[in-house]
Amino acid sequence: MASTGWPKLGCGVGLRTEHYDAITSAWPEMDWFEAVSENFMDCGGRPLHVLEQIRARYPIALHGVSLSIGSTDPLDPQYLSKLRELVDRIDPAIVSDHLCWTGVEGENLHDLLPLPMTDEAVRHVVERVEQVQEKVGRRILLENVSSYVTYTHSAMPEWVFLSEIARRSGCGILLDLNNVFVNATNHVFSAEDYLDGIDPSLVGQFHLAGHTVMDGFLFDTHNRPVIDAVWNLYRRALKRFGPVTTLIEWDDDMPAFERLSREADCARHILNEVCGLAAA
Repeated sequence: MASTGWPKLGCGVGLRTEHYDAITSAWPEMDWFEAVSENFMDCGGRPLHVLEQIRARYPIALHGVSLSIGSTDPLDPQYLSKLRELVDRIDPAIVSDHLCWTGVEGENLHDLLPLPMTDEAVRHVVERVEQVQEKVGRRILLENVSSYVTYTHSAMPEWVFLSEIARRSGCGILLDLNNVFVNATNHVFSAEDYLDGIDPSLVGQFHLAGHTVMDGFLFDTHNRPVIDAVWNLYRRALKRFGPVTTLIEWDDDMPAFERLSREADCARHILNEVCGLAAA
C-alpha cells in the first residue's frame, strides 16, 4: 500500500449553512469539514466568520465547483486570484475541484460535464492543472464526476484517463466512490476494475454519498444515505488505498446535523475496522 503524501483527516462532512448553528453552538465531535470554495470567495460577513471559527477548531478542505478545468475557455485569472486569497486565509488541508467542464465561450452551464477520454484531452487538462497549482500555490485533487453520456471517440477507460492526468500533472485524485458506482451502473463497467486500475499513491480523498434511481438510471443527487453497495465499495477502496480522508456528501433534502454526523460515524467505523485503527 503506497503512501499518498496527503493528510489523513479521518471522516468528515460538508459544511452547509443549515448546520452553522448546530456546529458553532455545540462544537460537535467531527474529524473535519469540507467547504465549497465559491461560497466563501465573494463574501464576507457571517459565512466567512463562521468558516474562520470552524477552521480554528477543525481541519478544513476547500472543494470547488467552478474551476472548469476541462473547458477550452482560458482559465479565469480573477477566479484563481480569489481562490488563492481564500487558501492563504484559511490554510486548508486539501484543495480540490472536479475533472469536468462547466461551460464554454463564457457561458456557465451550471453542471459538471464529462470530458472525452482521449490523450488530447489528457494533455489539455494537464497543462491547465499545472497553471492552477502554480497560481494557487498548492497541489490540488481532481474528482471523478458522475456522467450520463459518453463520447464515441473516447479511447481509454475512465480510471486510466483520471490516473494519467494525475500522474502527468502532479495533482492527486479525489475518488468519489458513489460516482464510481453510478457510472459503472449507467455505462456498464466494473466498479472493482475501476478501483484496481488506480495507483494508490494518486488518491488523496474519498467522497461518499447517496444517489437516486430514475427510469433505470442512477443520478448523483446527494439527497439520501449511502447505500450498502457503496459502503461495500468503500471497504474495498480502504483495503486498496488505506485510511484515506473520507467525506460524507449530503446537499439536498438536508437532514439534521445529528443525522449527518451518524453517517460520518458509519464511515469512521468502517475505516477503523478495515484499516485496523483504534476506535475514535
